[in-house]
Amino acid sequence: MSTRTRTGSAPAVPDLSGRDLALDLVRVACVVTVVIVHLLMVAVAVEPDGTIGISRALEQQPWFDTGTWFGQIMPLFFIVGGFATITGWRSTVRRGGGTSDFLRSRVFRLALPTIPVLLFLAAGLWLAGALGVDPAIIEAVAAGVGSPLWFLAAYLLCQAVAPFLATWHDRHPVLTCAALLAGVILVDVVRYSTGLLGIGLVNLVFVWPLLQQFGFFLADGRLRSVPRLVLVAVVLVSYGALVPITTWLPYSTSMLGNLNPPTLPLVVLGVGQLALLALVHPLLTAVMRTRAARAVVFLIGSRLMTVYLWHLPLIIAVAGLQLALGIPFAEPLSAAWWWTRPVVLLVVAVLLAGVGTLLGRVEHPRKLRLDPERKPAHVAVWIALASAFIMPFAEISHPLTAAMAAAGAVGSIIAVVLLNPTRRPGDRVASGSDQAVDQRP
Repeated sequence: MSTRTRTGSAPAVPDLSGRDLALDLVRVACVVTVVIVHLLMVAVAVEPDGTIGISRALEQQPWFDTGTWFGQIMPLFFIVGGFATITGWRSTVRRGGGTSDFLRSRVFRLALPTIPVLLFLAAGLWLAGALGVDPAIIEAVAAGVGSPLWFLAAYLLCQAVAPFLATWHDRHPVLTCAALLAGVILVDVVRYSTGLLGIGLVNLVFVWPLLQQFGFFLADGRLRSVPRLVLVAVVLVSYGALVPITTWLPYSTSMLGNLNPPTLPLVVLGVGQLALLALVHPLLTAVMRTRAARAVVFLIGSRLMTVYLWHLPLIIAVAGLQLALGIPFAEPLSAAWWWTRPVVLLVVAVLLAGVGTLLGRVEHPRKLRLDPERKPAHVAVWIALASAFIMPFAEISHPLTAAMAAAGAVGSIIAVVLLNPTRRPGDRVASGSDQAVDQRP
């Protein structure tokens, strides 16, 4: 993104021309929703005998499954991510670059911010074991703090196939989506007919790239000409279709249950979310014309990966601090528990702001310039992608451990080194607002 600089020490003013600020708002809203949902999912209680229990009490509520139809925003996140992905790919092609150039930038920007959090998790889990903390508590904590890591594997995979799928999108957009949808259905049929649930992991190759493909249509502007009544009908039909799909077919009625491995209901939900996004896009655009909205979106968006990667470790850390200070825990889902949620959210937000300040340079790898004159070999780029991918992929089906977190940190470090980041003298350091929610590589 280009900037206009003023004389003296005045900060650079970001050039927002050509950006879809409504999608910036949606991206930030998705991550904030994830934080709030996870805050409500973590319930800590101290039993009369002094034992500590960590539960997901919210899932026991009768309305929870239906609530996930509206609170599960990961399909929407990948749709909006698809807009950024194809925009970045086309920008790379216009500059004369290819697949290696595109992946080098994308993998680097995903791998670098994961190193501090994985090192933190490895140290924390190891220390808890060394101090003799109950293994059941360590396992419960590890499952919680490790749960967001699956996103890294899914998103890296989407970036890996993006150049191929973007090319096919330009040639046969509908046929490409149909082929991916056929793959989703085939994997689900094999999975549920054979009982081999591990086969469902193959749908990482179909479900998330298909949702990303929806974002390609956003970038093309194809939905602007669709009548609003048609979009309303698509929203209603998509959400309505979830009823028979989750009732008569072997899918979970909870969209959380359909998340890992991903299944067909997430695609159906994504269709509805895509149409809903097209419906409210003009309203969101109007909101983003206000200074207040832009300020909030750029403030949070400038540390979006930090917020996503660190929010659950900090939620657990706040609970641990409360326990250490002897502050009593409210009964999960009681009135007192609900009233304390905003307080905990505020504390976590302050801690996230502090972590974001400390890790600002890690969040924005463009400050560590990738030297265009020192491009890694094509095979090195793919090795880097695999190094960053393996541990988050393993975490989908295996509980996080200190060794896994350490191995993941090493993998991310290897990826960063292979991608050869450098910063040359005289390179401009982009401002925070300039990098807030960049839609280009």
